[in-house]
Amino acid sequence: MAAIFPVSSQEKHEKTKPSAKSITLRISKFNPGKDHAPTFLEFPVSYEKWTTVLDAILEVKNYHDHSIGVRYSCRQAMCGSCGMIINGKPKLACFTKISELNSNVVTVEPMNNFPLIRDLVVGFERMFSTHKRIKPYIVREDSEISSGTKEFLQSPEDVEKYIQFAGCIKCGLCNSACPTMATDSTFIGPQALAQAYRYIADNRDQGKDKRLRIIDERHGIWGCHFAGSCSQVCPKGVDPAMGIQLLRGYLLGYKK
Repeated sequence: MAAIFPVSSQEKHEKTKPSAKSITLRISKFNPGKDHAPTFLEFPVSYEKWTTVLDAILEVKNYHDHSIGVRYSCRQAMCGSCGMIINGKPKLACFTKISELNSNVVTVEPMNNFPLIRDLVVGFERMFSTHKRIKPYIVREDSEISSGTKEFLQSPEDVEKYIQFAGCIKCGLCNSACPTMATDSTFIGPQALAQAYRYIADNRDQGKDKRLRIIDERHGIWGCHFAGSCSQVCPKGVDPAMGIQLLRGYLLGYKK
């Protein structure tokens, strides 16, 4: 029979005492339909080395201010829902640990270059529209059913050409960081351009010419000034800037 040892009052205190570390969490609050200007609410939040910015926001939302608007879902950096500006940089809140920010103050704001819905929530309609515009799927003149082929086989080398760009989770961080997006409201954006390359580089696809015609214009691929900020903030290492340069190779004729 297992022995049962009583827990001392000191041990109980050790388990329940709050973390010795804390930060001030500053959350942007603004409802365009009601408020005249954004304000910041400040809350002291205790944290451990594994506490994420999203954990801190949800603690405040659950126990201090239920009205805070924030979008999130998987909490594993897979769905791309919780993108925001954290201490001035576009990041995923669920993928950013407070302990790694090295700051006593953590400021969270909505992403740039997106229409604001409320507080930390922005609208993705335009990004999804441009993503759809570049035909983000395999374009074939035939089909797997009618061609008599059960599958389109690829070598590891074939897959290597596009697999990095297939990791996009549509979080919007690249568009938020893009300086061209900030000055050109009709620019297609690094997210859509990177995905255009993902499918053009796929040897199963036959839609290259259609996609190149879509992006070959002033507000398409030629609007990119190659600042590279999109690649710096991508949480999945997609590297949209490199994809854009590779796309230009097709348009300039030195890549087929």
